[in-house]
Amino acid sequence: MSDTNARIGEIVNSADVVLFMKGSALFPQCGFSSRAVAILDHLGVQFTTVDVLQDAEVRQGIKAFSDWPTIPQLYVKGEFVGGSDIMMEMFEAGELQQLFTGKQVAKAD
Repeated sequence: MSDTNARIGEIVNSADVVLFMKGSALFPQCGFSSRAVAILDHLGVQFTTVDVLQDAEVRQGIKAFSDWPTIPQLYVKGEFVGGSDIMMEMFEAGELQQLFTGKQVAKAD
């Protein structure tokens, strides 16, 4: 498991915004992942996605890594933010936009 944790840590720190999800940004495989991608697209930030359906170790490992039981999971500048419900609440309250601005997250091209 430590190799998986190290690999997940590298992924989390590989981009400003990383979304562990089911499917891809172009073809989400669950409603929660779809909603998470829609929020990030709407905010116009650059983000990287990791399809947990392609790697069973990452799919299980990310839950232990974050101590969060569900997917999707959002990381900003290496820090765990939450799942799609938390993202939605933060988005509706304007907090997600503030987080991205405060952390100087790059805008999408």
